[in-house]
Amino acid sequence: MIGIGDRMHSYFIVQAEVPTSQDAKDLMNLLSDTLKSVTGDSGENSFEITDISVPRSLFVIARNHDGEPIGCGAIRPIDNNTAELKRMFAKTTSIGVGSAILDYLEKQSLNLGYTKIWLETRAVNQTAISFYENKGYQQIANYGKYLNREECVCFGKLLI
Repeated sequence: MIGIGDRMHSYFIVQAEVPTSQDAKDLMNLLSDTLKSVTGDSGENSFEITDISVPRSLFVIARNHDGEPIGCGAIRPIDNNTAELKRMFAKTTSIGVGSAILDYLEKQSLNLGYTKIWLETRAVNQTAISFYENKGYQQIANYGKYLNREECVCFGKLLI
């Protein structure tokens, strides 16, 4: 059953879910393992569940037609106008899971009153960089904990 605010696709659904569920934990652990193999860092030091347990934050899971979790993503507030994209992950790139998650989070960010989204990835993660650039994100100055860290690259996108 698809609840209000869910986004249905031909192969999967993206919907808000609790970030403490076992499916969420399993996806984020798989993301951490994948990041560690690609970048040498799991990204876990840049994320806490409490980051997305505050007002104007959101965690989503994409599930296939069998209900299997196949991707996740989150937003959290940086300031009144800026959401930060966190824990973006898709088990497969062939059916547009990552694109659907990002699209859903961008729309929900607007609904939550944000006008822009920022994110960080590692400079070595060319797959992620290409993905975000193809989705209209532009490189911005490193912010927050990413300042003066040349291994990090930050991106932003205006939502309005």
